[in-house]
Amino acid sequence: MSDATYELSVSRYIAAAPEKVWQIMTERLPEWWCPTPWKTEVEALEWRAGGRFNTIMRGPQENEEVSLQGVILEFTSGKRFVFTDAFNNQWTPQGPFMIGLFEIEAEGDGTRYRASARHWSEEAMEQHRGMGFEEGWSTVAQQLATLAESSPLNR
Repeated sequence: MSDATYELSVSRYIAAAPEKVWQIMTERLPEWWCPTPWKTEVEALEWRAGGRFNTIMRGPQENEEVSLQGVILEFTSGKRFVFTDAFNNQWTPQGPFMIGLFEIEAEGDGTRYRASARHWSEEAMEQHRGMGFEEGWSTVAQQLATLAESSPLNR
């Protein structure tokens, strides 16, 4: 049995308090979740373990979209959320692609943001890398940072 997690990840320092970053991560997800010019539509989002995590990412071209029907595996308020597309919130298995982990922690006067995607196989990991993981998820981290660094806490 292998201990490999087949993980891809990005990390970014955000010059904003963890509370502000967390608020934007969870309350304003459509504004940062996918790289522009793509847009995110939240179909269902329940911030709790076992909750639905259903989004549609729509591209600039007609009929260009990616649907994610998943479930929150872990939700630790102010720190971390984890989701997967391996099954839905009724525990019905689906064709799995990844587990997404999003974490923040205080670092100096700001926040360290980490986002990781773990895959079931090396092939799936390399497929995700080939889809532009590094560029896409780094862009998303930048979008989150821009929102957090320029927004008042209670917006």
